[in-house]
Amino acid sequence: MTAIKHALQRDIFTPNDERLLGIVNVCKAGKKKKNCFLCATVTTERPVQVKVVKVKKSDKGDFYKRQQTWELRDLTEVDAKDASKENPEFDLHFEKVYRWLASSTAEKNSFISCIWKLNQRYLRKKVEFVNVSSQLLEESVPSGESQSVAGGDEDALDDYQELNAREEQDIESMMEMCEYAISNAEAFAEQLSRELQVLDGANIQSIMASEKQVNILMQLLDEALGEVDTIEGKLSSYEEMLQSVKEQMDQISQSNRLIQISNTNNGKLLDEIQFLVNYMDLSKGHIRALQEGDLTSPKGIEACINASEALLQCMNVALRPGHEKLMAVTQQQLLFAELRDTFARRLTNHLNNVFVHQFNHFSHFKMTIPQFYRSSCLSLPGHDQSSTLSQHTAELMLPKHSPLHRDLLRYAKLMEWLKNTHREKYEGLSRTYVDYMSRLYEREIKEFFEVAKIKMAGTTKEAKGKFGLHGSSGKLTGSTSSLNKLTVQGSNSRRSQSSSLLDMGNMSASDLDVADRTKFDKIFEQVLSELEPLCLAEQDFISKFFKLQQHPTVMPPLAQPETEEPDGNMPSRMAPQAEHRHSLSSEKDMVRLMMNKIFQSIETELNSLIALGDKIDSFNSLYMLVKMSHHVWTAENVDPASYLSTTLGNVLVTVKRNFDKCISGQIRQMEEVKISKKSKVGILQFVTGFEEFAELAETIFRNAERRGDLDKAYVKLIRAVFMNVEKVASESQKTPRDVVMMENFHHIFSTLSRLKISCLDAERREAKHKYTDHLQSYVINSLGQPLEKLNHFFEGVEARVAQGVREEEVSYQLAFNKQELRKVIKEYPGKEVKKGLDNLYKKVDKHLCEEESLLQVVWHSMQDEFIRQYKHFEDLIGRCYPGSGITMEFTIQDMLEYFSSIAQSH
Repeated sequence: MTAIKHALQRDIFTPNDERLLGIVNVCKAGKKKKNCFLCATVTTERPVQVKVVKVKKSDKGDFYKRQQTWELRDLTEVDAKDASKENPEFDLHFEKVYRWLASSTAEKNSFISCIWKLNQRYLRKKVEFVNVSSQLLEESVPSGESQSVAGGDEDALDDYQELNAREEQDIESMMEMCEYAISNAEAFAEQLSRELQVLDGANIQSIMASEKQVNILMQLLDEALGEVDTIEGKLSSYEEMLQSVKEQMDQISQSNRLIQISNTNNGKLLDEIQFLVNYMDLSKGHIRALQEGDLTSPKGIEACINASEALLQCMNVALRPGHEKLMAVTQQQLLFAELRDTFARRLTNHLNNVFVHQFNHFSHFKMTIPQFYRSSCLSLPGHDQSSTLSQHTAELMLPKHSPLHRDLLRYAKLMEWLKNTHREKYEGLSRTYVDYMSRLYEREIKEFFEVAKIKMAGTTKEAKGKFGLHGSSGKLTGSTSSLNKLTVQGSNSRRSQSSSLLDMGNMSASDLDVADRTKFDKIFEQVLSELEPLCLAEQDFISKFFKLQQHPTVMPPLAQPETEEPDGNMPSRMAPQAEHRHSLSSEKDMVRLMMNKIFQSIETELNSLIALGDKIDSFNSLYMLVKMSHHVWTAENVDPASYLSTTLGNVLVTVKRNFDKCISGQIRQMEEVKISKKSKVGILQFVTGFEEFAELAETIFRNAERRGDLDKAYVKLIRAVFMNVEKVASESQKTPRDVVMMENFHHIFSTLSRLKISCLDAERREAKHKYTDHLQSYVINSLGQPLEKLNHFFEGVEARVAQGVREEEVSYQLAFNKQELRKVIKEYPGKEVKKGLDNLYKKVDKHLCEEESLLQVVWHSMQDEFIRQYKHFEDLIGRCYPGSGITMEFTIQDMLEYFSSIAQSH
């Protein structure tokens, strides 16, 4: 290795001004490749650079070449693999990890020691050494080749130390003493060698002279070795004593460890036993309550509730791994299952008996409405039962089921237990309850609505014959008056005369007055007021008793409500069971499903009652729309998804449809109105009918939620009234068109102004405009030209002026001279004018009706128009016949007296 080191220094490193300090023969770990050398070098120039160089022998010749170089400052870690055993492998961590296998452990240790020294001197302990013996890092490796390598490295490091100033002076003085120290270096070296030999001889002689001291030193060393042997003997005896103590301590430690393990195991076993005893033990009292507990008394029910909750806790306890393999646990689980099945069976049988008993109790008082009640509508005498169905129906009240609910709610917690433990029995009880209650409610509701229908229709045979519960049809004729006679043609599907706008003006004489409508309103409100708390109470009970108001769950297979065959009256509401199992997932849907089954007859009965009210009087739809809207709004505020809200919402659609049909029927009857050809028209019946309808509607819809529906109906009706007034006016032969338009639109304007219906403001202004226009048109057409010849004369004058003749030259025209003017004026003395006006007053009086009292208004308008014409004639005389002194035979004051006297005389 020394020869290789010298060769590498000479051939590779000396030319590069580098000094080789450490070398190791390596190959890559795990690969069969040729060996190479890792060399640790330093540069001879400052600043010093420390490198690790990989050198490989060339394949073509016997020389070495540098293959790879790493800076030592890039080295982060040296891993010797094992600090206690000899292992030639080691790793160098540069930018990546390089794994090497040295030819011997000694070479590896020598190289690592060299790296450590370089790290200490130049890198300030930057490199980390792992799995390296501390002895190796502190001193050089003894023995053999490694010692020589390490020593050589250490000498090389010492030789490389920088000369201090004194050493430099000594060398310079020594070289100055020899003249040829620089010119002949070999001679100077031989001289130094001779001087060194002389010094070595002197040293040897000095050493030989000190032989006696050496012998004394050797003797002392022998004595020291003897003492060392004595101490080693004592240490050996002490070690044997300590060894026995160590063995005893090991045995004690082992015993303590076993005792600790045993205690730990015993503690865990005790915890497991306590866990099983605490959570899987059911007291004898609970077992007795589950097997024999009284389900009728409050104390017995409370005991059963506590026992069932304890059983459920025991059954739901989360067992730890391995518990299920214990025989005691298996036996307890079998006991719990048996107790659960036994109590579930007892509870189911008892609740079934309670359902049957309660149903029979309410059915015991079942009584159909007696025949004499149908004719008298009085309460039944001789019945003392305060809660009998007959008394409730006589008073239009539904029986209260709060006692039944109160009795059953005691079992609510047991039903929750049954729901969590025996789903099948829970579902069976649900079906049983729904079945019994649906039959009970169906009978009660049917009788309740039958009483309501009789109260609505009345008790006399006349009322039944008029409105009969089976309907009627025929040809209907309107009322007549002294002013006009209108004939209303009806079809087979038309409603009765009392419900038409045409007959509203005659309403005080009909059977259906305000009192009848108020009675109907109270009955309908009573029906809804009885149904609403009944449905809410039943839904609240179902939620509490069956525990359906808390968490979503899968719907139980309850008995599905039977769907009615679609017959045009009521659409089928319930889907098949298979669809609901997939579509309904929440417990609210379950509650609604049970309510649909229990109260499946409510919607049908409500629709039937609404149809009857609509048949009695179509205006009842106004009352029903307001009442039903209010109850739907109230129900939606409580629970928008409740059964009551949904059902009333569906019925509200029917009521709204009837209301729309009522409005359409009134419009149709307006369109079919025909007037008499022999009598004057006056105020049309549907105009006064609209007034009555608006007054009634405003009273009913005051503060109502569905005001928008009425506003839409108003707009439809008023447009139909406008259109048909114009139609009747155009067809009128007896009464002038302008009179019909003027009177009826004046009445409409007065009605809208008095009622102040905001949505009809535009129609009110339009009515006023039409009234004013037709008043003016009638005045002009009726007044015409009362001074006919005088009118023709001045028309000719105006025609000449229009042709270009100057106004002051008109009097020179032959046909329009002053003589002709005086002749025409003399034909109209005051007496003739008054006579003409009197005939005009009689004509106007004949045209106008008395109801609207427009005669004086029209007469005053004619007076104004006549005065306007008079002033126009005087103006033409003044402009075309100036200074002629020609005037009319009467004055404006005379005309005012004429008009006033004629009005007073009539």
